[in-house]
Amino acid sequence: MKKNKNFTVILAAALVLVGIIVVTIVVGLSLPEHPDIIQGQAETTDYRLSSKVPARVREIRVQEGDRVHRGDTLVILEAPDIRAKLSQAEAAYAAAQAQEQKAQNGTRREQVQQAYEMWQKARAGMEVAEKTYHRIDNLYKKGVMAEQKRDEARAQYEAMVATEKAARSQYDMAVNGARTEDKLAAGAQVQRAQGAISEVASYVDETVLLATADGVVTEIFPEPGELVGTGAPIMNVSCTDDVWFTFNIREDLLPGLTVGTETEVYLPAFDKRIPVRITRMKDVGTFAVWKATKALDGFDLKTFEVRAKPLHPGELKDVRGGMSVIMEK
Repeated sequence: MKKNKNFTVILAAALVLVGIIVVTIVVGLSLPEHPDIIQGQAETTDYRLSSKVPARVREIRVQEGDRVHRGDTLVILEAPDIRAKLSQAEAAYAAAQAQEQKAQNGTRREQVQQAYEMWQKARAGMEVAEKTYHRIDNLYKKGVMAEQKRDEARAQYEAMVATEKAARSQYDMAVNGARTEDKLAAGAQVQRAQGAISEVASYVDETVLLATADGVVTEIFPEPGELVGTGAPIMNVSCTDDVWFTFNIREDLLPGLTVGTETEVYLPAFDKRIPVRITRMKDVGTFAVWKATKALDGFDLKTFEVRAKPLHPGELKDVRGGMSVIMEK
């Protein structure tokens, strides 16, 4: 009697278990098939504002989260050393200009007059020496004057001729002014000084940092009063006009997704569906962080980075980098 009772209990339990299995199978078959969910994130083009020269942060005119437009003043730096270098460059330019002006204007009028007088003096001396030589030469021919005296008179005359030529050259040099090469060299010095001013002025301009594109300030690194070095990052700006979505997808979910395919993605942050076009597919590599492989019939499934761009990017100015985005497959 006891054995029959135990058998009845076991049979009842087995029937209940079979019933549960049957109900589960029926319910499972009746439920609609859920699509595969692929989660990605929004990406934006960022640019980093940095200092070209060592300087001190004097003023930061924006805060994190502010929307900025191209040309807006974001940061003002203070660089006294650059101002001093600009003063030095301007002084060197003024000196080079003076040298060029001197070369172009030539010799002073008083110097020209002095050279002319020296030439006239040498010319008069040459004429006297010439007359003296001719007189002595005539006397020598008549036998009155010794040959030694004639030779001395001739040497004196030739010396005065050379002196007159030298004085004439000095006068011509004074009239003509500086050589062409000297003028060109002076002009080159002026251009060099101008280049130095332009270079230093460009550094001065770099003390006022402007937004190079529209966007949103995402990070600010230094505080006012801190020193920043050359190339040191000051802030990041996210260009929200340039938005795309990145997904890491196993290759068994890639069928139907190719470059140029148009589909829709869902943005939970805005509860909105966005039409997109796939623009890039790239193997993320064997050791990628997001790689998801599994054993399936003896081989692994690789993961690919799929990039999609919105068809109407102007509607996504409030999207921030890192926001979740969902693609149903």
